[in-house]
Amino acid sequence: MRRKIFAYALLGLGLPLNSLADAPKVAVDIAPLHSLVSQVMQGVGEPDLIIPADASPHHYYLKPSQAKALSESDIVFWMGEALTPWLEKTLDNVAASARKVAFLDLPVTTTYPFREGATFEKHMHDKHEGHDEHADHEKHETHTDEHHAHEPGLFDRFLSLFSVDDHGHHEDETHEHADSHHDADAHKDEHDAHDHDGVDPHAWLDPENAKQWVSEIASRLSELDAGNATTYQGNAQHTIAKLDQLIANTRQSIDAMGEIKFIVFHDAYQYFEQRFGISAAGSISLSDSAAPSPARIAEIRETVKRLGVTCVFTEPQFNEGLVRNVFEDSAVSAIGVMDPLGAKLEPGLSHYDELLRGMATSLTICP
Repeated sequence: MRRKIFAYALLGLGLPLNSLADAPKVAVDIAPLHSLVSQVMQGVGEPDLIIPADASPHHYYLKPSQAKALSESDIVFWMGEALTPWLEKTLDNVAASARKVAFLDLPVTTTYPFREGATFEKHMHDKHEGHDEHADHEKHETHTDEHHAHEPGLFDRFLSLFSVDDHGHHEDETHEHADSHHDADAHKDEHDAHDHDGVDPHAWLDPENAKQWVSEIASRLSELDAGNATTYQGNAQHTIAKLDQLIANTRQSIDAMGEIKFIVFHDAYQYFEQRFGISAAGSISLSDSAAPSPARIAEIRETVKRLGVTCVFTEPQFNEGLVRNVFEDSAVSAIGVMDPLGAKLEPGLSHYDELLRGMATSLTICP
């Protein structure tokens, strides 16, 4: 039905219907990447989005319809195992015959290792001193000395942030999982093993990466579908030009803010920070699903006090009021929401641009 509706839309625009008939079936894991693929495919077809933007990509159970989309796909574009450690095996089982493009594995992709510790001052210092940001990072967890003990009840209140089911609120609890689904405990263990080692997978937040990927998407689709290669390449050029304008506008907006000092909920934003010359002072949590230790919270609170951090960003699925409790006796005067996936945005053509603009707008709350 969807393809018929799209065909009528093409006809109304005066575009040839043979483009739709010949369109490859394309599946994409996350909404920002889906947006880029949608722009390259515009006028030819529509890709299927596998993981909704308001779900955690780190651990997600496919609906049967999503597994079906993978099984019917000719090509799958996905970020890679570092973001979705569960998806690699699923692709091997469900989309065995499809071509697969993992963007984190491409030579054209700029990647960074995870920053370690609750605060990022070491990384900021290395950057300012001209040190190699990709050098080996000393692995450590924040120390747990007794003098870092948290206020009575503070940590317990904060832990309630993590009681939200990352995907339950948009999954029908009674639906039948696809055969590729794995045991929940094994799934969580696999995710935890990837939490903070190796490459930081949030590479889509650097729009220069997005530009490289758009070219790659057009090239891969042209190999599959030579009849529409001209359309793919033209769309790619148009999308890259829009991304250049997005980069320029975002940089201008952020430069106008001057120096801003902020804390993020989890360390998902360094690609955006590196591209636009800002730097978070630290992150509350290791990941979007890992509760911080009492020592980590104490270290963050000390950093807020020492550096004069004025704003903190939570994420859409977490309660802003609870984060406010953590910083109620600090210099923090603004608490906002920063969203690395665009949970409240409609998927599709404009999703990526709106995501980046939204992140820049979020920063305007910082005094």
